[in-house]
Amino acid sequence: MQNKKKVAFIGGGNMANALIGGLLKNLTTAEHIHVIDLSQASLDKLVSDYGVTTALTIDARLAEMDAIILAVKPQQLREVVQGLGPYVDAQLLISIAAGIRATDLARWLGGYEKIVRTMPNTPALIGQGMTGLFALDAVSAEQKQMAEHIMQAVGATIWLEDESLLDAVTAVSGSGPAYVFYFIEAMQQAAIELGLSPEQGLQLAMTTFTGAAQLASQATEPVGVLRERVTSKGGTTYAALSSMENAGVKLAIVNAIKAAAHRGKELGDEFGKESL
Repeated sequence: MQNKKKVAFIGGGNMANALIGGLLKNLTTAEHIHVIDLSQASLDKLVSDYGVTTALTIDARLAEMDAIILAVKPQQLREVVQGLGPYVDAQLLISIAAGIRATDLARWLGGYEKIVRTMPNTPALIGQGMTGLFALDAVSAEQKQMAEHIMQAVGATIWLEDESLLDAVTAVSGSGPAYVFYFIEAMQQAAIELGLSPEQGLQLAMTTFTGAAQLASQATEPVGVLRERVTSKGGTTYAALSSMENAGVKLAIVNAIKAAAHRGKELGDEFGKESL
């Protein structure tokens, strides 16, 4: 990416905003980023914040780009993609839209297959994201590296050899921040019911969650070993975890994530239908 790749965004929402901020730190410059969005207010803010070029409709600048990032809502993507035909020749298309399969994108583009499908998550907004990527066979090694560099501007990445596994990525990390927030809410509620203030409960829950996650990320042992180290038989942690096991909490979490993966597949089937 040393030669300042030219990158276009179709859609100027939160995730595009995060990616633009990350790209400008070390991968390209503002004059090489072009954003297309229907909202003039959104475009004005991007110009003010980053100095990028913008347009309200798909335009000929796309033909100059090395990569085009599709950052619109899934239900809008088919219409957007079908308008790209005159402007795509050898550019890499990167989709960050949930549920839309790369194979369907290629079909909508009349067989154009230089496509990488990704599944980022919302911590990308603070540079702590996790993104799964899948590339169709027509994507070159250089383009795969470019896609990786772009998504690494907002966090970590993993490549998948099977596109269907992106449903699992969606379920685990794409939806995962909501599970964390849910658990934090439960910890805060318990703290309140035990007599602490809402502010104290939230601070205790959030700091414990972030600290434990950092400890797990830096440890060489499996997380199960870390759990065992703070679980003395007959102690307070043992009482809590025994209660969770008796209530089937772990199984419920596993089943919930499987339900999310199943729904991801359903959405792919729905969005990819020949007619909507």
